[in-house]
Amino acid sequence: MDQKKIIAVVGATGAQGGGLVRAIQSDRKSGYRVRALTRKPGSDKAKELEKMGAEVVKTDIDDVESLKKAFEGAHGAFCVTNFWEHFSPRKEYEQARNMAQAAKHAGVKHVIWSTLEDTRRWVHLRDLRMPTLMEEYKVPHFDAKGEADDEFRDLDVPTTFLLTSFYWENLISFGMGPMKGPDGKLVFTLPMADRKLPGIAVEDIGKCAYSIFRRGNEFLGKTVGIAGEHLTGEEMAAALTRAVGQEVRYNAIEPEEYRALGFPGADDLGNMFQFKRDFETDFCGARDLDVGRGLNPSMQTFAAWLAKNGKRIPIEKGSEQASGK
Repeated sequence: MDQKKIIAVVGATGAQGGGLVRAIQSDRKSGYRVRALTRKPGSDKAKELEKMGAEVVKTDIDDVESLKKAFEGAHGAFCVTNFWEHFSPRKEYEQARNMAQAAKHAGVKHVIWSTLEDTRRWVHLRDLRMPTLMEEYKVPHFDAKGEADDEFRDLDVPTTFLLTSFYWENLISFGMGPMKGPDGKLVFTLPMADRKLPGIAVEDIGKCAYSIFRRGNEFLGKTVGIAGEHLTGEEMAAALTRAVGQEVRYNAIEPEEYRALGFPGADDLGNMFQFKRDFETDFCGARDLDVGRGLNPSMQTFAAWLAKNGKRIPIEKGSEQASGK
């Protein structure tokens, strides 16, 4: 009989969950086995996880009963939500509440909840420094996660609260990489002024989460922030220049310009970057680089990540607004 402890992984076919699955499955001496939770067990990504040895279970995180069944018998659970699937902070909060209730019901011994700051602790809704969105939030995809932390605390679920950082993969898949301006030159646009932006490779999030599980009760009840590096826009542009083989200039626009770019979620992200800019000390301080490297000694720097992934970054023709011209 397999005596390995079960880790139920929400979002197993996604970025963070997928990274955790790979971290566990690649460790031949692991004392854990993966229960990969997904709404689409027949998808190509789910089939890949099965080939890796994971147990794939169809689960709907909007349904607490579905989650209770999925968490049954699990020692640990990795809980994450994906705001960008639906753009609804209320839905995200409800999903987190469902996961907390299911973990409590199933008696899960260790939950990792992938959360973020509730920015309203720093910027009140009446604070005019940044616009209030959806009547209740400053940074919707942050605030609802941070608000949901209390769902785990109030139920006394044994939880580690994991604060992640800007995915460097956003340069590949989220349209945040360098763009060609009207003059044909590449610009990297962020509304961060000269402040540092904590960033991380997605696979390193999974490795850190795996380490937290392996270290048992050490991080229960604690908030753990992780990042690969804290870099300014100028430093990122210089690294991108070396990686793509042509000059990339940093284009530091104002948050209001970013909010006006017009793509879905631009206002949310504009507020997010403004929060990270205006509260750099708090945001970076919550993501101590030594903590992340203590969990994951192979944590990548931005340059190391670019060496492996730089050629995957699409170089697209940008608008005059996006290039800051």
